[in-house]
Amino acid sequence: MSEEDVLKLGFKKEFSDEYNLQGEPDFYYYIKDITDGLTFISNGNDDMEGPEWYIEFWDTEVPIRYYEYTTVKMLFMLIEDGIIKTEENE
Repeated sequence: MSEEDVLKLGFKKEFSDEYNLQGEPDFYYYIKDITDGLTFISNGNDDMEGPEWYIEFWDTEVPIRYYEYTTVKMLFMLIEDGIIKTEENE
């Protein structure tokens, strides 16, 4: 998927804490928190498989990775539809 697709899915850009010789961050990636304990992350721009970005569940023992915008969009729709609304999370 393209970087524009990642942004359309609601991801926010995060920069590495490491800097290059020009004083700029070494790389960046995208992250999206759905709820506490459920976060998605993209590959970094320094870890590209061609021009494409992918999305993974954050911090899983076995990587769960998606490459297609429509697949991730449907996954997010299903997850958001299943979130139980309470006074604390509204």
